[in-house]
Amino acid sequence: MAEMMQVEVVYALPEQAFLRRLMVPVGSTAEAAIEASGVLERFPEIDLKAQKIGIFSRTVKLSQVLEAGERVEIYRPLIADPREVRKRRAEKAKEEGRADKVTGGKPNPLRAKPDQPE
Repeated sequence: MAEMMQVEVVYALPEQAFLRRLMVPVGSTAEAAIEASGVLERFPEIDLKAQKIGIFSRTVKLSQVLEAGERVEIYRPLIADPREVRKRRAEKAKEEGRADKVTGGKPNPLRAKPDQPE
């Protein structure tokens, strides 16, 4: 019998999470662990060709050989580009006066405003 090791497969949605600990043969790939976990049957919307996976927050390929105790994570696609969201939030802060219009940082209350005499 082949030597076995324990790994975890996780997938999270906003309203629920899937976590399965399972025993797989030493030398198994991330893809083999995902298939053995049953997550693909429970969540048929998962598309391993399109979605990224990782081990402990580090993106890996499906062919990654696992080590004992590793957690394989299936990532959901991003709803919005984080850079665009940050850019819009910064623009809004500038418009509302919560951010310096030049530096983008917090306004310095000690710095004289250009329209006020010192």
